[in-house]
This record gives sequence, structure tokens and C-alpha cells, in this order.
Amino acid sequence: MNAPERITFNRKERFEAGKLEKRLCRLVGEAIADYDMIRTGDRVMVCLSGGKDSYGLLDALMKLRSRAPVAFDLIAVNLDQRHPGYPGHVLPDYLKSLEIPYRIETQDTYSVVKRVVPEGKTMCGLCSRLRRGALYRVARELGATKIALGHHRDDILETFFLNLFFGGKMKAMSPKLRSDDGSHVVIRPLAYVAEKDLEAYAGVKDFPIIPCDLCGSQPTLQRKQVKEMLREWEKRHPGRIESMLRALSDIVPSHMMDRKLFDFGAVRSAGETPEQDDRALDRKE
Repeated sequence: MNAPERITFNRKERFEAGKLEKRLCRLVGEAIADYDMIRTGDRVMVCLSGGKDSYGLLDALMKLRSRAPVAFDLIAVNLDQRHPGYPGHVLPDYLKSLEIPYRIETQDTYSVVKRVVPEGKTMCGLCSRLRRGALYRVARELGATKIALGHHRDDILETFFLNLFFGGKMKAMSPKLRSDDGSHVVIRPLAYVAEKDLEAYAGVKDFPIIPCDLCGSQPTLQRKQVKEMLREWEKRHPGRIESMLRALSDIVPSHMMDRKLFDFGAVRSAGETPEQDDRALDRKE
């Protein structure tokens, strides 16, 4: 069997690749610092799917660990969901080459999803719930204090618009959250990183990408439609994505309509009195 062909770069390409790596690590470091994602002594479980995003996440965290002012451990975890034709050797071989602790967890969620979800319906919801449950269990078994996921900037914005358009909620993906049962802390260190940079970085590093042939093969997903919308906006109006991301971290509750976040009843003119409030209520009744 012939050895795989090595990718070679000329001087300019090496320079651009170096800039890309520095940008990715800088943005990951900023997100970790801004949201206090990792502390001294943490054992971070990096969820590795075999896609470009999780490869980029693991690579950046390994580089930051070597130079960070805090000491933390990394362990890579992959969930083998028993997809037909899944190349089960790829990730173990890659992780061994990195000399990083890892665990491959096998759980046949594929059969469950195919059996439960009607043909043509979106599989992502059930698949992600089953995957999340398995990963939480593994985190407990490994004693992980943080669970790192590979969602990037574009994922966060896509989720925001999906909830806005189809869910009637102003909700995105949190950079850091506690699980519903309170047992785990989930972090998203790629929160500031653009998907296009991860795509380019995967090419530079020649990551052994494993495509998803279950949910990723469904062309009519709402998320894919939103992704195309955002890409078209960015093409027509460069910088719009960055502006929207900044907006998610600069909420003005008094200029929204959520009464749980802002006490509109306390808004009065300088001359208003509580008695006037009572009279206003009487008129309504």
C-alpha cells in the first residue's frame, strides 16, 4: 500500500497558513477568557465527530494547553453511532498519532433514529438527544469537568435565526452552559471562529474528515436554508455576520418586549405618581 501523499506549501502558503492558525488560536483563547470556560485543574472532554469543526477545536485546545497560564487536561471522545460503512479505524489512528488520551464509545443510535423517525423527516433532533445522553454518561465515567463541543460562530447565528423564524424565541447557543440536570458544564470554545476559517484550516492540516451520511445528507433541512441565507447576506454585505454576532452579546432589555427581563411597569415620567397608576388600572377595568 502506497504511503499517503504529503501536502506541501510554498512560502506564501506557509505564511497564510501560519496567520490562519494564529487567528484561530487567538479567537479560541478570547472566547475561553471572555466566558471563563476553562480553569486550572479542569479535565476537558473534547467531543470529536470526525468533522472539520471538532478537529479544529481539538487542535486549537492542544496548542493553547501548551502555552496557557492555567494547567488543564484534555481527553478526546468519539461516539461511534454505528452508521453503515463508518470507517471506525480513522479516529483511533489519528488520535494515536497525536499521543492524546482518547475513548471511542460505541452506541447504535443509528438504528434507533432510522426506526423511529419517518422517512423524509428531519433526524437531527432525535439523533442529537441520543448523542448528548451518551456523551453526558461518558463524561461522568471519565470525571470530566467540562465538555467541549465544536459549534462555531456560524452555528450560533444559524440557531438564533432558526429559533427566531420557526420557534418564536430570541435564543441562540450559549458559549457556556450547565446541563439541565446540573451535572455538566458544556463549553463552545469556537464561538468566535468563522466556519470558513475552519474549512480552510482543515485543508491546511489535512484532517481525515469523516462525512456524516445520516442527517447531513438531508438537503431540505431548515438549518441548511438559514446557512445559505447568511452566506448570501455576507456576500452582499461583508461584515454583517460580525455585526450580528456582536449584537448577541449586547442586548438592551428595555428596548425589547420581554416583561420577564425588564420591569416596564416601573417606567414613569418625572411627574407620574403611583396614584396615577391605580387610576389607569381602574379605567381599564
